[in-house]
Amino acid sequence: MKRYCIRSREGKIEYFDIISENEEGYHIRLTRLFHGNKKTFDESMSHYLFDICIKTGYIFELEPAAATVA
Repeated sequence: MKRYCIRSREGKIEYFDIISENEEGYHIRLTRLFHGNKKTFDESMSHYLFDICIKTGYIFELEPAAATVA
């Protein structure tokens, strides 16, 4: 599952996970963190909107955390 961060105003953290993909676009789980409150929504996002957001830098893929080798 890929996770994407959404550029948002200071103090607000927004990201989403792609749950599934179909012909029209993606089924995503959006999470918003603001002033200690966490809200999660399931939404749809078209391929077109996703591509525009990537190209403009409004969203960007988060790299998975590196595994620690002991």
